[in-house]
Amino acid sequence: MTSILHYRLVTAIFALTVIDNGALHADVTDVVSIVVVPNNEPNDASNESSANNFYVGNRVPLVPSRLIALPPGAVTPAGWLAEMLRRQREGLTGHLGEISAWLTKEDNAWLSRDGKGEYGWEEMPYWLKGYIELAYLSNDPAMIAESNVWIEGALASQRPNGDFGPDQRFDDGTRDYWANMVMLFCLQSYYEYGAANGESDQRVLDLMTRYFKYQSTIPDDQMLTGYWQKMRGGDNLHSIYWLYNRTGDADLLPIADKIHRCTANWTLTDDLPNWHNVNIAECFREPATYFLQTHDSSDLQAAYANFHEIRKRFGQVPGGMFGGDENCRVGFDDPRQATETCGFVEQMLSDEIMLQITGDPFWADHCETVALNSYPAAVMPDFKSLRYLTAPNMVLSDAADHAPGIDNSGPFLVMNPFSSRCCQHNHSHGWPYFAKHLWMATPDNGVCAAMYSACEVDAMVGDGTCVRIVESTKYPFDENINLTIHVDQPDSFPIYMRVPAWCKDARLSIDGDVQPIENASGKYIRIHRTWNDSDTVSLSLPMETSLQTWANNHDSVSVNHGPLTFSLKVGERYERKSSVDTAIGDSSWQPGVDQDQWPSFEIRPTTDWNYGLVLDGDQPVIDFEVHRHDWPADDFPFTTESSPITITATARKIPQWTLDRYGLCAVLQDSPVESDQSNERVTLIPMGAARLRISAFPVIANGEGGRRWIEPAKPRPSEFRISASHTNAGDSLDAIDDGLEPQNSSDHDIPRMTWWDRKGTMEWVQYDFADPKMISDVSVFWFDDTGRGECRVPQSWKVLYRDGDQWKPVLDSQTASVKKDRWDKRAFDPVMTKAMRIEVQLRPDVSSGILEWMIGSPAAQ
Repeated sequence: MTSILHYRLVTAIFALTVIDNGALHADVTDVVSIVVVPNNEPNDASNESSANNFYVGNRVPLVPSRLIALPPGAVTPAGWLAEMLRRQREGLTGHLGEISAWLTKEDNAWLSRDGKGEYGWEEMPYWLKGYIELAYLSNDPAMIAESNVWIEGALASQRPNGDFGPDQRFDDGTRDYWANMVMLFCLQSYYEYGAANGESDQRVLDLMTRYFKYQSTIPDDQMLTGYWQKMRGGDNLHSIYWLYNRTGDADLLPIADKIHRCTANWTLTDDLPNWHNVNIAECFREPATYFLQTHDSSDLQAAYANFHEIRKRFGQVPGGMFGGDENCRVGFDDPRQATETCGFVEQMLSDEIMLQITGDPFWADHCETVALNSYPAAVMPDFKSLRYLTAPNMVLSDAADHAPGIDNSGPFLVMNPFSSRCCQHNHSHGWPYFAKHLWMATPDNGVCAAMYSACEVDAMVGDGTCVRIVESTKYPFDENINLTIHVDQPDSFPIYMRVPAWCKDARLSIDGDVQPIENASGKYIRIHRTWNDSDTVSLSLPMETSLQTWANNHDSVSVNHGPLTFSLKVGERYERKSSVDTAIGDSSWQPGVDQDQWPSFEIRPTTDWNYGLVLDGDQPVIDFEVHRHDWPADDFPFTTESSPITITATARKIPQWTLDRYGLCAVLQDSPVESDQSNERVTLIPMGAARLRISAFPVIANGEGGRRWIEPAKPRPSEFRISASHTNAGDSLDAIDDGLEPQNSSDHDIPRMTWWDRKGTMEWVQYDFADPKMISDVSVFWFDDTGRGECRVPQSWKVLYRDGDQWKPVLDSQTASVKKDRWDKRAFDPVMTKAMRIEVQLRPDVSSGILEWMIGSPAAQ
């Protein structure tokens, strides 16, 4: 056995404390504590003199680096991740320049010296952010050359005042800096790659220095004025610190103070400044970034508090994300609520940045959760189209409009290469940045296996040795991580390996000798020794099947095996659609694109999906059987048929659980649930392989005491022709006569018609009948979202009927005030007519709307 004197084992590098709400919190005073075996000196990452000799970490006075990202190209992926990146290169990311109008070079503001041009916002840098990292990972000369075209354009665009890039302005004349924040990430990747290859481009540092000093001259009331940039100023802040760490220019730190001051306040008090799902995933970390400068633990705590508050309110679901759709909405927290593809990749990057700031392995655990479970199914296996929205419970992926069940009107669930602009371009950085952060440098001149996938890493360590570590694994589909270390000469340095929190009994061996480790769950193992060429390290992470109960989401359960969450295997039928017909919003993509090469797809279920799990009360997973299958020949395990691991379980159908009125799987109801159906054995597959899926299951009652599942109410079509003076684009005229009775005036669970955004005006809504009708009363249920929006019951209203070509008021027998939260009924002397109209006077400064409108006749009374 190798002597313990030749290395040090540390079962915890960062201590974790528990805050009141039960969430893990890396406290500043504990984050640097280290537990070592006897007779060895600890490495104190809090010591400001403890800095990596080979990679740029945080300079004084910033909080010292815990982990340091390696330069692009240092990690070479293998196995399934390499295949994922190959498909991305041959799919949308590699070919967007051929189909996206925003990447055309003619009249592109990103290639203009004066910042003028037709295309000049976020789309190009969104795409380049991942494309350039993918080019370096692949060592692809053509992709590197294409990246350099845009990098050179940005470098050449700097104006005498220091500003650069497209000169985007708001109506008040203030500058929009948002797209530049994304482009700064691209410039940093370019600089880091060059520096790692002995070709540092000083122009990047000069441009960024002049740009940030230009920003310092802008008055606070004119800085970060627009919606997106005000929310996302943390990205600007991140880049200032990146530059400071390379130049040591102390003038940058007051500019960082300014950017933080002008950014939306992401220090949670009663609420977040914004509930847009991508903003949340990207911006919750801003206080932690600023903590690097303030050293104030409350700033770091704020980022943790943001993360956990979001999950508490809207994230009681498997897969690591939350029910955001476009925006989180009170009452819309079921696992059928979705997240943008942009949200997945931004959350992964935020986790990676938080991991660098804190060293807390919690963030690596969470990044893997999102990357392995939520993100893969958002994209078609060939990476040529993607969904704008993907949910944990999603049994239909079509081109229909599912609003307001989801917070988006339009075909947002279809797999489409020409969809919403943002995700098509922004998804590019998800896997490249994940691959980049598999390995990271440590302040003690070591390396850390932060997340796991087959790969090779080349890094400078110890006394200046270049180490190449070959990582062999099929993780997360296998529990064994095997490292082979290659060095030209022996050298002493530490290797850190993360033990995920889900693993309760990790096992370690070095050169075949088993080493004792205890209590390593959710911590790091630190191995410090003199390494020789071909030394080996094996870490076993035994995976167990477990259930997670979502008490705040109807006591539903999800099934986990190691880092993977499992979903019901639903048969998937892919139906090809016209990409143009399913495009969302501005579809000004390049003309003449071959639709056969870039199709859209609807995915429809071919098997039943409405199952609840049958669990043994004392041993709930006792009859769950794990099955291992051959590894897919194409190295791609994220499809329904290619997964190398499946689970069989006992379940029963819940016949009343159907699609609801929005065409979505109906929301969960309280478990345990009654079912008179027979037990069946069903197959579960990894959530990331299931593009249709049930991932949060109801639980079937064991004996008496189960709750009856109530079939969701569905709308009926109106027999009238409905028209209005104005209808908000996100609402539906059909809603006012669909037979769905409201619970109250703020009922957001049913469709509505509103006159938003008209305020203080006279408006109308009208029924036309095929044949004359005798009408004696009308009843209206007004929409009023006090506390959430700007619709209120109207100031007044009256009823008109059409007599020939004229509209006449009915003889109103009731003149009571407008009623809220109940039917507002007006009875009158019967009239024979072919059309009825309600005329409404909106209140000043607010709008109004209708949830349901009924008409009555004398015969019905």
